[in-house]
Amino acid sequence: MALTLRSSTSFLSPVDPVSKLLHKAGAEDAPPCCVAVPATSPPSRRLRLLRAGAAAAPLEAERAPAEAELLHGGGAQQQHGRPQGGVPVYVMLPLDTVGPGGQLGRARAVAASLMALRGAGVEGVMVDVWWGVVERDGPGRYDWEAYAELVRMVERAGLRLQAVMSFHQCGGNVGDSCNIPLPQWVLDEMSSNPDIVYTDRSGRRNPEYISLGCDTMPVLKGRTPIQVYSDYMRSFRDRFQDYLGNVIAEIQVGMGPCGELRYPSYPEANGTWRFPGIGEFQCYDKYMRASLQAAAIEAGHEEWGRGGPHDAGEYKQLPEETGFFRREGTWNTEYGRFFLQWYSGMLLEHGDRVMAAAESVFRGTGATLSAKVAGIHWHYRTRSHAAELTAGYYNTRHSDGYAPIARMLAKRGAVLNFTCMEMKDEQQPAHASCSPELLVQQVKDTAAAAGVELAGENALERYDDAAFSQVVATARGAGLSAFTYLRMNKKLFDGDNWREFVSFVRAMADGGSRPALPRCDTGHSDLYVGFLDAAKERKAAPEAEGAGAAVAVL
Repeated sequence: MALTLRSSTSFLSPVDPVSKLLHKAGAEDAPPCCVAVPATSPPSRRLRLLRAGAAAAPLEAERAPAEAELLHGGGAQQQHGRPQGGVPVYVMLPLDTVGPGGQLGRARAVAASLMALRGAGVEGVMVDVWWGVVERDGPGRYDWEAYAELVRMVERAGLRLQAVMSFHQCGGNVGDSCNIPLPQWVLDEMSSNPDIVYTDRSGRRNPEYISLGCDTMPVLKGRTPIQVYSDYMRSFRDRFQDYLGNVIAEIQVGMGPCGELRYPSYPEANGTWRFPGIGEFQCYDKYMRASLQAAAIEAGHEEWGRGGPHDAGEYKQLPEETGFFRREGTWNTEYGRFFLQWYSGMLLEHGDRVMAAAESVFRGTGATLSAKVAGIHWHYRTRSHAAELTAGYYNTRHSDGYAPIARMLAKRGAVLNFTCMEMKDEQQPAHASCSPELLVQQVKDTAAAAGVELAGENALERYDDAAFSQVVATARGAGLSAFTYLRMNKKLFDGDNWREFVSFVRAMADGGSRPALPRCDTGHSDLYVGFLDAAKERKAAPEAEGAGAAVAVL
């Protein structure tokens, strides 16, 4: 599919005079759709100005106090008085924007797509800065050139960048459209010492991310994982110091699978897990077992350190099918509380170590730090919250699993980035006991209480009005610092999808309302999409206004 940018007066030339990026795409490109842009593009800083000048407004109650108390032993509604107003929207770039070999793919398509996003009022884009790409040639050998090209391209487009320090592999999870493993030299270390990766009760190893159990062990060619992450971030800072705080607005620090602070408890690879399974605890590598044993001895119960819960079930099971997670299960016993406190505590310590390293590296650069927390909404309406427990969030009827994380991020001056903000309870299957809305509400309240900024993402690809309206409603009550949309691809630029997205960006800028855009606006007073289907394409193309440049869409 190709993207055709049309305007009565070009908005491309003042930003990027390098016309070779805007030439017509080659024969390999697919048939075009048409995106119309206004004669004058809205200023890219408008969103921050709106947010800064907006008045405070009360938080809307989104769950009944009685229901909140039932699920979490309290949590009555509070009005936090957080700033209300426009929320800047970022868009995630494709996972393989920089490929495994360190090359920037489809540069002309990326350039034109960035221009279209700028015309829509988007604040910026997000990109994964893959460890497996940058340090692929050996320890301490960094290749930033493709990312440098991308940063310059973002700057020319008048956008900003959220750079994700992606210390995980791509492939094997929801939405993964390519495979980018960890650096080969790290995989070699895994082969010689398999215990440096997460391991489940059956002995299955997961190579998505280095086990947090060996954070402080020199298991990577004489360096600890924390040292490796620190060196990587320091090299990034040195290479892009002139862009940090202006073009590069945010550094999101990856701390687990999918870049999220969690254990890889629900891997989809090879059919290991299937929604809405409870997942499994990941505490069986020798480093995690040694930590558990030491904690059990300290607690005066040496027998508790021999392994994880024996009755916790398997990946695809439901809570009531297990002894540990069922309504009156082991999770709510003295042993269960000990284990869950240790397991979640290890995750929290890992997050603090990595964020401390990031804070040290990026302090004074002007770039915002952030970390992503997973929106695990299935089995949320049960007492044990099984799926959250196996992921490392000690969030049950009696315990708030997100408060310690929020306090840790507040201490490090980082933003808490939370997912699943597009989801509604009514859209979920009944047997999964889901409640994304109550989960988001809990995290919103927890972030406010901890004094940490909250940002959001959608968990799944959505282009419909219901999803966008849900995000707008959530943003209106949460005082989000930013929202990052998943993701830029061909579908986003398709007719009605683009119309809905542009309307969504405007609603976020305006602080909540979602006026519909006209389907046809020949006066160019609004952004709109004229969709050209196969039957009408030949007839419609000559009638389009202004000159346009066609480029390949991702």
